[in-house]
Amino acid sequence: MSHDTLRRTRPVKTPERPRTTGSARRRHWTRRPNPVAGLSSAVWLAVVIIPIYAMISTSLTRQDKALGNNALKPPTDPTLDNYNTVLHNGFGHLLLNTVVVAAAVVGIVLVLCVPLSYVAVRSRTFWSGAAFRLFLLGVAIPAQAVVVPLYLMIAKLNLYDSLLAIILPTAAFAMPVSVLILTGTLRDISEEMYEAMALDGASTTRMLFQLVIPMTKGGISTVVIYSALQAWNGFLFPLIFTQSDGPRVLTLGLFNYVSEFGVNIPALLASVVLSGIPIFVVYLVARRALVGGLMGVGGK
Repeated sequence: MSHDTLRRTRPVKTPERPRTTGSARRRHWTRRPNPVAGLSSAVWLAVVIIPIYAMISTSLTRQDKALGNNALKPPTDPTLDNYNTVLHNGFGHLLLNTVVVAAAVVGIVLVLCVPLSYVAVRSRTFWSGAAFRLFLLGVAIPAQAVVVPLYLMIAKLNLYDSLLAIILPTAAFAMPVSVLILTGTLRDISEEMYEAMALDGASTTRMLFQLVIPMTKGGISTVVIYSALQAWNGFLFPLIFTQSDGPRVLTLGLFNYVSEFGVNIPALLASVVLSGIPIFVVYLVARRALVGGLMGVGGK
């Protein structure tokens, strides 16, 4: 075979295309503008920011000018008298009661939901599955549907007009969603970790405290924020299960600025602003854990 024949039959190597890694592809896609997403984000930001701005602007307006001014127009003569009125009208007592209720609800939910979620994920018995399905059923039951039986139970237990009358129902209605969040987070723990601790002779209680709780900090943070929000913003249970000023919380304290002859709108909005600051700070600190825990709900 001649040299020319060999050269013709020799396979020709085509130049290889540079491989695009996953990070390069992601960078390529992120560089592309998305006007629809940008416009939607701007609209959503306006929907959120404008009411907050109007609320703060009105809270800095004098009462005699609150109804005549445009809510979107900055106050010409801003004043802090409305905040002074709120702070000297029992706001500290209302804030303390609300903090006690929120802390107690969070404590009850964590103490009960973490072991229950652990049993629901690790146990394969009929009773553990039945208990888990029973808790999930609570997601579909609104509080308004059972408020009358709850009122009768609280009255018979002599808990009416006390903080416990607010804490116990609020914790009960926060538990179904909390169990759902925690079970989704617990399923992300690999079976090999449980087997490794079992080979070391670890008991179920030791696995719970040394493996499950440290590995589910995101889900626990989500449950803390969710249950605290439910307790902080709760209105139905404090309205029905309390009567005197002793166990009154922030949501009921807004009635202090509503009278038979009118509403002190600037003071009312100033109270709303002051009431939202503590829970808003908590949300800013733990927002990443909240989002990560909610994403784990639909996990394995």
